[in-house]
Amino acid sequence: MDQLDFYQAKLEYETDSWDLSEALNNGEDIVVIDARSPEAYAEEHIPTSINIPHRTMNGETTNHLDKSKLYVTYCDGIGCNASTKGALNMSKLGFNVKELLGGLDWWKRDGYETKGTKGIQGKEINCGC
Repeated sequence: MDQLDFYQAKLEYETDSWDLSEALNNGEDIVVIDARSPEAYAEEHIPTSINIPHRTMNGETTNHLDKSKLYVTYCDGIGCNASTKGALNMSKLGFNVKELLGGLDWWKRDGYETKGTKGIQGKEINCGC
């Protein structure tokens, strides 16, 4: 793989919080998946996201999902690989997937709101979801 192919591939499979927020606010057909535990999700998560822990991703737990949509997986942040494991699992199941760079940590650093028992105020997501 040469340099050009590498960077094109990187952008095909990764996204950042600004691009994700813009896509959500513009009504793009994206489903955000929190690949962490249900407990972590309950405490704090990205608005509109659903929780499917990477350890439980299989045909049965994802059979209700539409394979024509884009899925974006995330976890806590750079020190967590649940989003990578989730993206790999979803990809193996035939879904189109991107991974959120920096996860929930960078989402918050960029000033976006979160939901949950420890949710914080920030720039709102207005996707009409």
